[in-house]
Amino acid sequence: MKNNKNILVIDDESSMRKNIKDILSLEGYTVFEAENGIVGLEEINSRKIDLVLLDFHMPGMDGFAVLFEIKKKNEDLPVIILTAYGTNERVIEAMKSGAYDYMEKPFELAEFLIIVERAIKYSELINEVKSLRTIVAEENHGDEKDKIIGKSVKMKEILKLIGRAAPSDATVLIQGESGTGKELIADAIQRHSLRRDKPYIKVNCGAFSESLLESEIFGHEKGSFTGAISQKLGRFELADGGTVFLDEINNMPHSLQVRLLRILQHQTFYRVGGEVPVPINIRIVAASNKDVEKEVEEGRLRKDLYYRLNVIRLNIPPLRERTEDIPLLIEHFLKKYSPVKNFIVTAENIEKLKEYSWNGNVRELENNIQRAIVIARDNMINIEAGISEKTGTSFTNPFEKIRDEGLSIKSVISEMEKYIILKALEFTKWNRTETAKLLKMHRRLLYSKIKELKLNTFTKNRKN
Repeated sequence: MKNNKNILVIDDESSMRKNIKDILSLEGYTVFEAENGIVGLEEINSRKIDLVLLDFHMPGMDGFAVLFEIKKKNEDLPVIILTAYGTNERVIEAMKSGAYDYMEKPFELAEFLIIVERAIKYSELINEVKSLRTIVAEENHGDEKDKIIGKSVKMKEILKLIGRAAPSDATVLIQGESGTGKELIADAIQRHSLRRDKPYIKVNCGAFSESLLESEIFGHEKGSFTGAISQKLGRFELADGGTVFLDEINNMPHSLQVRLLRILQHQTFYRVGGEVPVPINIRIVAASNKDVEKEVEEGRLRKDLYYRLNVIRLNIPPLRERTEDIPLLIEHFLKKYSPVKNFIVTAENIEKLKEYSWNGNVRELENNIQRAIVIARDNMINIEAGISEKTGTSFTNPFEKIRDEGLSIKSVISEMEKYIILKALEFTKWNRTETAKLLKMHRRLLYSKIKELKLNTFTKNRKN
């Protein structure tokens, strides 16, 4: 049963309002009624409403006008349009104006309840980011689930997709660069799913060898291999009834991809060394930090598995494509790492941070904020300082270094060289052979440059 969820029905037909109220009340919702748009708007202004069911064709103030007024003051409040004219052009315009969904009268009860529940889930997700002050006011204890921070257009679209996908059992494929928060998105899907009270198991497919990964996820029978002294249940079996999050799915060996495909198709599997199929009921959420289409094209990800995983697709934008979220993230992480002291970041500093590429995305920003807090001498912190020491300046205009700082062209070129080599080393995870190939320079010359530019001092702290 649902708790503390208020739904407002705005419809000029009293019988329709009563029917909807009776149906939703049985589902545990608290339902309020309004016979016209004006009364409906008064209800929204006077109490907390989580969802509006809005009749489109009403005398006087029609649904379109009511929707416009709702969105003007409550942009994130989901509104479901109820209409007997599904092809009406004004309904299409209403959807463009921010309606969550629409249903044609008369509607099927089962479909109606599903759409209502999805809209409620969407409302819950939006409320996580609706007020930054509310979010960061909560103490960030180690065992508390992290919040999704962001109010940019792209992040709102992601939240809306989560709201639609979470209540279903559809497989979800999340793609995004390292540090964009793919695991947070997976957590949100599970947290708002119908399986939220069931097991939630995470597997990093890139953290194990093929044999270990096979045993980890499928389990094994006693005596199936040397050292298998007893039966072991795998993570899929432990997650029965719940959700499995497969991170770095592109790193899963082909032999295991075939077995995963069977699970997606038949919801059965065999333990290592087992001869009896084990039935399970799990939902799969997978993630990749690589371009999955390219992974398929280059043969690292099976095409048939890709099609099975790619039912619901979420492409998480890198931080450089949602820089308007940086101030929110800064405040969130300041509160997380220093809940007592009130640190200040200047507007000028924030603007500079928006110009940075953030190759490590939100994780890189978080690490730099944490470092800035540690080394701060007073309550004024410079987050850019952490970036500058680790990776050098971005060199968007090298001439400024000469003009403003009085550096010689030789020293600026030396700094640029240091910056480029360091970024290449970070890109290849400090594989010097690969770095030399990337920079098209001899490996011995690269070693000499690393020593000359004192880049060895970065190796101990190179991984965020």
